[in-house]
Amino acid sequence: MNRSAGGPVVIAGSSGLVGRALVAELRRRGATVLRLVRRPAAADDEITWDPAAGSLDAAALEGAGAVVNLAGAGIGDRRWNADRKQLLRDSRTRSAALLAAVVSDLSRPPEAILSASAIGFYGQRGDSVVTESGGPGRGFLAELCQEWEAAAQPEAAVRTVLLRTGLVLSADGLFLRRQLPLFKLGLGGRLGPPDRWVSWISLTDTVAAVCHLLGSDASGPVNVTAPDPVTNADFTRALGRALRRPAVLAVPLLLPGLLLGSEAVAGLTQSARVVPEALLADGFEFEHPDVATALAAALGRPPAGTYHGRGASQRAMILPRVQVSKPNPPSR
Repeated sequence: MNRSAGGPVVIAGSSGLVGRALVAELRRRGATVLRLVRRPAAADDEITWDPAAGSLDAAALEGAGAVVNLAGAGIGDRRWNADRKQLLRDSRTRSAALLAAVVSDLSRPPEAILSASAIGFYGQRGDSVVTESGGPGRGFLAELCQEWEAAAQPEAAVRTVLLRTGLVLSADGLFLRRQLPLFKLGLGGRLGPPDRWVSWISLTDTVAAVCHLLGSDASGPVNVTAPDPVTNADFTRALGRALRRPAVLAVPLLLPGLLLGSEAVAGLTQSARVVPEALLADGFEFEHPDVATALAAALGRPPAGTYHGRGASQRAMILPRVQVSKPNPPSR
């Protein structure tokens, strides 16, 4: 299809942290966005679907330029009992499988499917540098990501990108939101081993990376992480500096373990030194390539250093290749 004259971008999971920011950015860039919602559609830009029941009107996706699937229950906001783990799995695999099946049956399929995954795919990696060629790890998160990615593969010949996303830094995100009150009181500290690697990315760069991938030829797994992963000790120091607060304590894992359970804490605090080899090879430039500028942006504060990301002047000029014009939403 002619990508410059492509149809709207259909987004599942538009109510989440990344989804809300992505919808706003795509519209700012001139794209038409349609949102999949799990309730009766209440606006012209909404399409009702029910992944649990396998229900989605295929006609609503006919002629779409791209589909971005960010759907999935929150991974770190509830205790991982058996029911919660099943929900984490079902909310991801069923939505991904439904979209892949519907897209495969379309007479005018989208140019691309971008489907969320996570760096949890790689499991515990210690100090090893991990690129997209790294194999899967072990444990619940790694198995979940493998099933998630397998479900997202359409039978039709549609370019498919698997977004293996790291820790997204935003004051509205669960990770920082839980830590900020303690840090602001001077009681913040390191969570887990000091030498654990933290692979992070700013919310701004997460959204910009998705927009970049909509207009590129990339396919397969893509690590959506910043090029400079840091140790847990360095991350904690950077957050303390950004808030102008001490960060010398070590938070016992027993405390989050009481809330989430030991299995969840072990999974969420794995060491994975992930680098975005595919994104860099595809020409993407980060606005926040180091953790100091990323935390400053997340907190709305001036950065501790003087580095200014090279991507800032170019982001507004790069439109997603799948959408420039504004066609009418498909009939539902």
